Amino acid sequence: MTTMNIKDPRVRELAMQLAARRGTSATGAIRQALLETLERDRADRDALAERLMALGRESAALPEPVLTHDDLYDERGLPR
Repeated sequence: MTTMNIKDPRVRELAMQLAARRGTSATGAIRQALLETLERDRADRDALAERLMALGRESAALPEPVLTHDDLYDERGLPR
């Protein structure tokens, strides 16, 4: 297992402040903060994926394309 040595004084101070607020060690505070952040990131990605899937379902349910080739290009194939 790799050992981590945090050399940034501000990061150490933040870890100590969080540990004091939570009544735990700096390691415990950092562990919990990382777990919470990873969970929040996962939830954000899951929510985004669900929103995109819902948009896809809504788009697929439309009776006709919103824009067709003819809407975008003229008879010579140039943009309108």
